[in-house]
Amino acid sequence: MAAGLAVALSAAPALAQDKPVAGEVKEGALKGKTLTFVSYGGIYQDGQIAALQDFVQKSGVRLLSDGPTEIAKVQAQVESGNVTWDVVDTADFPPYVHCGTLFQKLDMSKLDVSHIPKGQVGECSVPAMNYGVIIMYNKDKYKDNPPKDWKDFFDTAKFPGVRAIDGSGDPVPGLIEQAFIVDGGDVSKMTPADIGKGIAKIKALGPDTIFWKTGAESQQLAESGEADMIMMWTGRAMTAAKNGANYAPVWKNWLVVMDQITIPVGAKDTDAAYALINAYLGKKAQEVLTEKTSYSPINTEAKPKVDDFTAAYLTNTPERVAQGYQYNMPFWVKNYAAAGEKWTELMAGN
Repeated sequence: MAAGLAVALSAAPALAQDKPVAGEVKEGALKGKTLTFVSYGGIYQDGQIAALQDFVQKSGVRLLSDGPTEIAKVQAQVESGNVTWDVVDTADFPPYVHCGTLFQKLDMSKLDVSHIPKGQVGECSVPAMNYGVIIMYNKDKYKDNPPKDWKDFFDTAKFPGVRAIDGSGDPVPGLIEQAFIVDGGDVSKMTPADIGKGIAKIKALGPDTIFWKTGAESQQLAESGEADMIMMWTGRAMTAAKNGANYAPVWKNWLVVMDQITIPVGAKDTDAAYALINAYLGKKAQEVLTEKTSYSPINTEAKPKVDDFTAAYLTNTPERVAQGYQYNMPFWVKNYAAAGEKWTELMAGN
């Protein structure tokens, strides 16, 4: 999305509420102020800006949109003392890796996080949206004996066929943990050496394993029937099914993934930034976000109006939340460099 795109508007000063309520802001609270919201562009950022329109209208803030998010740019702003980004949407890991250095430790008294699923609020971030990583299996291949969990995904004797795995970039901690569990490991006692055990289990799937590089490629694998079990992002899985792919999802221990909302260290008006984030967390804002993007809302009270295909792949219902698997974020932050090295070796075929 172009830098400096204004989504302007009206109203008179005051800051975040004394006792914040998600989705609410005082009338005219930010009149005369400007905030810059940074994300990844495209339909996603358009949806986020649409979700914030009530906030813009009521608070009187002038909202600018910039991006895409680059941690190197955040670092350059923080180190120079010239921070022009006020609220930043990031990937899963950066707010944990750079908590307190690039991203502020959040004052939770200024946010209402009471409707966010348990375990999704970090010291320096709140979730921006949810999606999941699931197994999609070919119904023609497995017929009346489909895979039910990650154990079956790794069981090539009982469930023969081509596997496709996310090889789009960084290591996938949830997948490595599931591989380690299937191999008999206890994640609560996982050590850095055990990262290699999990990756070895993935490698043992065999030479026919496909490591897809983009979400579009994973979707094409389903629509062409080229792989029998595919590790997929829920949005791509939903689109493939909508396009006629004869695949079905496995929801047991689906891997919870989320973007994060953060405030950079040195942001010029943190109270205004908190007000924006608190508005973004509201029920209506999250409904708009989902309706515009098909990503799952992070407010548990949100009930977006979406078609049946989209609804079937949303991850925010009580049933889906209960089935989700959240990996050990602190462990992976601490050992991310080692994991990245071993993952790169896997991708290189070593």
